[in-house]
Amino acid sequence: MRKKIVAGNWKMNLTREQGTILISEVVNMVHDEVNSRVQVVLCMPFPYLGFAKKLFQSQANIALGAQNCHEKPAGAYTGEVSAPILRSFEVDYVILGHSERREYFKETDAVLAEKVRQVLANGMTPIFCCGESLELRQSGDYIGFVKQQLTDGLFHLSAEDFGKIVIAYEPIWAIGTGLTASAEQAQEMHAALREHIAAHYGAAVASHTTLLYGGSCNAKNAPELFACPDVDGGLIGGASLKSREFVNICKSFPAQG
Repeated sequence: MRKKIVAGNWKMNLTREQGTILISEVVNMVHDEVNSRVQVVLCMPFPYLGFAKKLFQSQANIALGAQNCHEKPAGAYTGEVSAPILRSFEVDYVILGHSERREYFKETDAVLAEKVRQVLANGMTPIFCCGESLELRQSGDYIGFVKQQLTDGLFHLSAEDFGKIVIAYEPIWAIGTGLTASAEQAQEMHAALREHIAAHYGAAVASHTTLLYGGSCNAKNAPELFACPDVDGGLIGGASLKSREFVNICKSFPAQG
């Protein structure tokens, strides 16, 4: 059975005090309310990684996540954070290729391929983001575009290493816009990506790969999205900053999930 994951991406939000309160609230709610088979990941700003894990070490299904890392293991890269540094803070997951990183920091799939190698080499799990803009969605082969992101960013990996990847589909047109992909649109893309993986790595690897939806997912639409056969959870932005909303999303899987 594929792992069910809900990852909260705090982005550049919350002071240390606010973050500590949010973590404490989420930990308590997850302990009391969320199925232990659901993996909850909290992806927070770098400065918080040093103390955050101590706040939920006793909660087995909550993991620590970072929002990015550098493609080199060390060096004169002022202001950057490497995969070995993240691992030394017991980080479990690392978001790579988020649409904001691709747009604002001009990260390419070639750079992301190197980041993926670094994260895997240091024993952490990449959450590899992919997705299309509204312009692509409306005017072109948006499925082919997103497939190419996987090809260029991930298909250099062996089948064994690819099996350690989590993929997050982000319809960029539905992030922070108030728009949301319908369950049918999400399923269409997730199914196409799983077929693309199967064509390259085989059906067994594709069936094992966790695919998350990452476009304005909230507690209201999560049950319908998570009920799709190829949607295995979510990468949650703004809703992850509200403990009750975020935990309700974590509870949105079908009973058999």
